[in-house]
Amino acid sequence: MRSRLSSPGALTAGAAAFSVVAWASAFVSIRSAGSAYSPGALALGRLLAASLVLVALVAIRRAGLPPRGAWRGILVSGVVWFCGYMVALNWGERLVDAGTAALLVNVGPILMALLAARLLGEALPPRLLAGMAVSFSGAVVVGLSTSSGHDGSTSVLGVLLCLLAAVAYATGVVAQKPALSYGTPLQITAYSCLTGTVACLPFAGQLATELPKAPPSATLNMIYLGVVPTALAFTTWTYALARTPAGKMGATTYAVPAIVVLLSWAFLDEVPAWLTLLGGILCLAGVAVSRSRPRLPRTAVPQAAEPEAEPEQTDAAT
Repeated sequence: MRSRLSSPGALTAGAAAFSVVAWASAFVSIRSAGSAYSPGALALGRLLAASLVLVALVAIRRAGLPPRGAWRGILVSGVVWFCGYMVALNWGERLVDAGTAALLVNVGPILMALLAARLLGEALPPRLLAGMAVSFSGAVVVGLSTSSGHDGSTSVLGVLLCLLAAVAYATGVVAQKPALSYGTPLQITAYSCLTGTVACLPFAGQLATELPKAPPSATLNMIYLGVVPTALAFTTWTYALARTPAGKMGATTYAVPAIVVLLSWAFLDEVPAWLTLLGGILCLAGVAVSRSRPRLPRTAVPQAAEPEAEPEQTDAAT
């Protein structure tokens, strides 16, 4: 008998969960790498490390080039998501505090659901909308509880950059969704990453200048960002995205702030306030609501029909 752990639904949920945890860990690593590398150089170094891993996986699995129909989504997601999102977020987090950045970027799943409904014809079921509302309120609580500002004020440019990152994130996912009907998750991820790497090549001079001066811990964190949260997590994300509506997948990422709080607590000794924990619980509760399925109404009990069937069988026998 087939194990429930190997069922398609369990694999999809596991792939989405891995992506969310890996992306949450990226916020912890960016704090180290971002102190030594500028936003563009960090994005390029991260994408170079990811590209090496993905090219090796493509060669091992002999995945080949994606079909022609997939290239539009690959190019858009590569330039807008892999390159644009990473550069904008790296830059934005230098100008606003982490709590404000997390709050602004969490506009992305809402934009994603709206874009998917408008461009892909996906439905907006009440449970998805309710779950997103709960999760977004949790993100607001986390943002307010961890926000400290810079000199008592928030940079307007930083806010705009984080909002730009949210738009790039939503646009990249919605563009990637149709491409997955043509190519495999590995193909779409690998060539989107290569496209993003090419788009980030103007930052090559900065990376070459900063690499020799950076401490080993920052460089190791940059490599980790490329291998785990990018190469592996983006591949598992596309695997799950190919089997799940884009709006529902976007709502899943609302678990990231809650996981970031726990990881910061465990690895950075940043003890969260009770309000932060409450916000994290709301984020997770909203994800659970958005991914839950409505209970189907019970059909008529089969035994109720049996008394009517028995006389017919008796008459036929007679």
